[in-house]
Amino acid sequence: MAPEPDRLVHAQAAEWGPALALLPIAATLTYYALPTSLQTQALVQFAPQLLAYAALFLWSSHNPAVRFRLGLEQGNLRNGLRRGVVTGLALGSLNTCVILAAYPSLGYDITFLKHTPHGRLPVLIMIPWVIGVIALFVELNFRGFILGRLAALESRLWKSGAGDRFSPLALLTTSLLFAFDPFMVNTFQHLHWIAVWDGLIWGAIRLRTGNLYTTIVAHAVEVLIMYSAVRMALD
Repeated sequence: MAPEPDRLVHAQAAEWGPALALLPIAATLTYYALPTSLQTQALVQFAPQLLAYAALFLWSSHNPAVRFRLGLEQGNLRNGLRRGVVTGLALGSLNTCVILAAYPSLGYDITFLKHTPHGRLPVLIMIPWVIGVIALFVELNFRGFILGRLAALESRLWKSGAGDRFSPLALLTTSLLFAFDPFMVNTFQHLHWIAVWDGLIWGAIRLRTGNLYTTIVAHAVEVLIMYSAVRMALD
């Protein structure tokens, strides 16, 4: 459903502060330059995401049509649910095979997953509550705020406006930022590489459809499948 004409005018107006999305990128790069003793601290690992949420709050308080810019228009919900479930089922099945079959066949250990924060929480808390909350906030951060703002910056590079429709630099940057998020790397170790293609697929969907509900649902369904399968396999 397209936004109302007056809201569309506001949404297409000059956006305030898209460069705020560069702050979590700088924080992530800074993290990898720190000594190992600091990288192991939980607050330091969460710093890029915390900075991103602070930047999101500041950005949202200075721009009109925030829900439209983030891809959270109410009219997107139904399509987002349908497409998100299909995408999540496909990616969840694929990544479960990668984790349970491909990685062990290459000699990688996956038993460490039992000792991650996700693995230690009771199943009835993880499903669906924690998984749903994580999917909501992670997608709001990476695909809603960071990708959207980087795409807005990139669109200024393309006089033809092609950057608005695809934004390849924004897509690649956000996918790598997601996969190399310090908490992601420290928690999931060598499995963090899976987040690269997840980020590319979710980001492409977000840029193509402008619908963040799709990526939120896809993220939640995918993690639900992987978590359930891996938990059963390791138990």
